[in-house]
Parts: sequence; structure tokens; C-alpha cells
Amino acid sequence: MLLVLTVLLPLLGVAVSIAPLRRRWRRVLYAAVMLLADGMGLLCAKHGGEISLFRLGGEIRLALFLDGTGRVFLALTLLLYTMSTFYAFDYLKKDRRQHVFFAFWFSSLSAMLAVCMAANLLSFYLCFELATLTTVPLVLHNRTPESNAAALKYLFYSIGGALLGLFAVVTLSTAGVSGFVFGGALPAGARGELLRAAVFAGIVGFGAKAGMFPLHGWLPTAHPVAPAPASALLSGIIVKAGILGVIRLVYFAAGPEMLRDSWAQTAWMVLALVTVFLGSMLAWREKELKKRLAYSTVSQLSYIMLGLSLLSPEGLRAAMLHACAHVCAKGALFLCAGAFIHKLGRRYVAELRGIGRQMPVTVWCFLIGGLSLIGIPPLGGFVSKWQLSLAALDTAPGAFSLLIPVMLVISALLTAGYLLPPVIEAFFPSEGGEDSKERTEASLWMTVPMLLLGCCSLAVGLFGNLLV
Repeated sequence: MLLVLTVLLPLLGVAVSIAPLRRRWRRVLYAAVMLLADGMGLLCAKHGGEISLFRLGGEIRLALFLDGTGRVFLALTLLLYTMSTFYAFDYLKKDRRQHVFFAFWFSSLSAMLAVCMAANLLSFYLCFELATLTTVPLVLHNRTPESNAAALKYLFYSIGGALLGLFAVVTLSTAGVSGFVFGGALPAGARGELLRAAVFAGIVGFGAKAGMFPLHGWLPTAHPVAPAPASALLSGIIVKAGILGVIRLVYFAAGPEMLRDSWAQTAWMVLALVTVFLGSMLAWREKELKKRLAYSTVSQLSYIMLGLSLLSPEGLRAAMLHACAHVCAKGALFLCAGAFIHKLGRRYVAELRGIGRQMPVTVWCFLIGGLSLIGIPPLGGFVSKWQLSLAALDTAPGAFSLLIPVMLVISALLTAGYLLPPVIEAFFPSEGGEDSKERTEASLWMTVPMLLLGCCSLAVGLFGNLLV
């Protein structure tokens, strides 16, 4: 019952949005709901458990459970939602539709908690779709022609990917997979090219949410038009629903042995490598800051896909570690970008020249997040990329054992090329650049979440072995 209460608790935030209350009281209640959700999440992480909700007929059942993998994604979800919720209080202070935003905000939190706790493929698929439907309005919030088009693109890409995922869910369920078991839940002897093709289709389908080529196009379209708190969620945690879908499908339903040393593993690795390089190159060429960060997300998420495609315990651990590092770093970067827009109205990289004196704390937070994504020690991105490289050298098949580490190095150099210049220009503007001495730092509501996420990036690096 604890699992159900944890999933339903955020819906109190929806009730607060509907109730005829003053904004100040709404904020207090939003904060209370968020902190209560954090407390319930801690209780769930401690006690775990499993509950069957109801059956749709025969062996089809909707159920929740919480294992180690679910605990990791539950913690990441609550961390980023908590930081972004308090950040949004000031960011949306003058927004007349703030209550509408928070209604879908807490609805999406409920859906994401259910995604983390889904006990079988069908339950996961339904919660996965619900998470998509509740986050589309966050992209749509500004109701401009650009946001309308971006929301529709996000919806169509997500539905298209989900249909591929549904093919995998139905095929594996028909083959006898009724729940999640680490190592695979397929009955003995249930093998064949159809099942392998279905699993690969599911990887591509759930990979659409995670921005994997060729279904990555919605990310750079949705991020620039969404409010900054929504961008942080989309890039930091909503995309992780796709990552979790791939983990559940490959490691807990079909089993990694089905794909190992097959065409499916090779194709998966190739797609992930292409996405890493493509995302980095497009980010390097992009001039708009939030769009540049969106392309960076495309690249960084495929680091996780590369780890998962190794189909080994080492690769899985490295991928999970990079998921933790990415949530902290990319959440901080998008919140910093939102602060630049909110306080100074600056959206493009070239417009950040000389703002180091105006917003020093924000620029430093941006630098910490950027260094983590580049892979500079002792931040989290370094530890996770180091683990990915070691896992590839030890367990990747054939030439991939060298190709993956080489691509990680190339991508790291490109990441430095598109994340460090904005910081350098901010503190050391080129001749003729703006260099205002007027302090216009963001409020504490916005600054503290950025600082905490930066500290979390450092903590992932310093205590990475404990997480592993």
C-alpha cells in the first residue's frame, strides 16, 4: 500500500492547483506536497515491497514493485523534481497560468514515480505513456506557435517510439514474460529471430524518449520553447524513462543473453555511437544555448546506451552511474540557462559575454555542470566515463572494445568545445564584449537548486564507488 500512496501523493498538488487559493498559499502547499513526496519516497526505498493492483484478464496484471534499479531512478526523479519545483516558484512568479503548469507538473511526477515502480512490461508501458501525456502540456505551456509545434513533435515522436515498444511488450508477453527478473524472465527455450527483432524494436522505441538516433529530433525542438524548469525535467529525468524502459526490456524481461553477439547488439552499438558523435557535433555548431544543451543531452544519453549495449554487469553499472551524473549536471545546466533568460533575457551563446560579474554564482554553477559532462575529475562525469571505458575494453565485442573509448574521448573534446567557451567569454570577454559590473544574480529560490545540483555532481564523483 505504501507504493500506491507514494504514486498518488503528488496528485495533491493537482488539487492545490484547482483550489481557489492565493498564489502565496499555493506555493506553500506545493512545497509541502513535494517534501511529503520525498519523505514517502525514502520510506519506499527503505521498505520496498510489491503490490498487485488489478487484472485485466488472464495473466495480464497491473502491479507495482521496487527493486534496486527502481530505487536509483526513484531517487533521481525526486531529486530533480524537488530542485526544479523550488526553482519554478520564482521563475514562474509572474506567469498567470502558473497553476496550470503545476497541475501537469505534479501529474507528471506521479506518472514518473509509477514508471520507476512498474512491476512488469504492461504496467511499465502504461505508465510510460502516461508520463508522455502529462509532460506534453509542460512543453506547450507558453502557447506560442513554436511551442505548439514542438509539443506536437514531441508527442508524435513519443507515440511512434511507444508503438515500437508496444510490439516488444506484446511479443515478450505472448512468449511468457509475466514479470521482471534480473537476467531475464523468458521461459527456457523461448528464443528466435522474431523475439530478437521485437526486443531490438523496443530498444529503438524506448530509445526515442532517450533521444537515440534516428528518433532524436524532438529534443532540440522542445527544449528551447519550454520553461526552464520543464527543460531541466525533460533533459534530466523524463528522458530517463526511455533508459529505464531499455533496462527493463533487455536486462529484466528478455535477458542480455538473447542479444549478446548478435546483429541486434551490433546495430544497437552502432546507433549509440552515431548518436554520441552526431549530438556532439550538432551541439558544437548550435548558437542558441538551450538548443545546444538539448543536443548535448542527445549525445550524453547515448553514453548510457553504449554502456547498456555491452550486455555485461560492468556496462550496466557504468551506465547507471552516468545516469546519476547526467541528472545532476544537466539539471544544473538547464537551470542556469533559465536564469540567464529570466534575469537578462539572453538566449544565445554570443550574448553571454561579460556576464561573469553580473551573475557569478550562476556562471560558476554552469561551469561545474559543464566540467562534469566533459569528464573532468573529481566530478561525476569523469568517474562514469572512466567506468564506461573500462567496461568497453573488458567486455565489448571485437573492434568496439577500442572504438567506444576512442569515441568517448572525441566526444569529450567536442563537449569541451561547446561548453567551455560560454564560460570563458562570461569571465574573460573578448575585446569589445560587454562587461557590466552591475550584479543581477538570480534569487535564492533559483540559485540554491543550481548550487545543490552542482554539489551533487561533485558527490557522484567523490562517492562513485559507493553508488556502484
